[in-house]
Amino acid sequence: MSEPLPSSLAAAPAGQALTVSQVSAPAHSPEWASWLSDLGFLPGEAVRVLRRGADHTGNLVVRVGQSTFALRHAEADCIAVTPRTHG
Repeated sequence: MSEPLPSSLAAAPAGQALTVSQVSAPAHSPEWASWLSDLGFLPGEAVRVLRRGADHTGNLVVRVGQSTFALRHAEADCIAVTPRTHG
């Protein structure tokens, strides 16, 4: 049986090759969507979780394109992803 597919970057296992499918923002911080887009989290971009904090609600180190960022769990949860079919 295969693992369930992650619905957001926050739920993705470290190392899995993913593609950004959508970026949204919580009602309390609508500016997050444009901020994440400015960082390069755009639909179609390659993304991967490199490391995550000790608990699964902490910070994540992620790579999008050729850039590496630390995101809070809540920010990563705004990034919908799908598995990459190649690369």
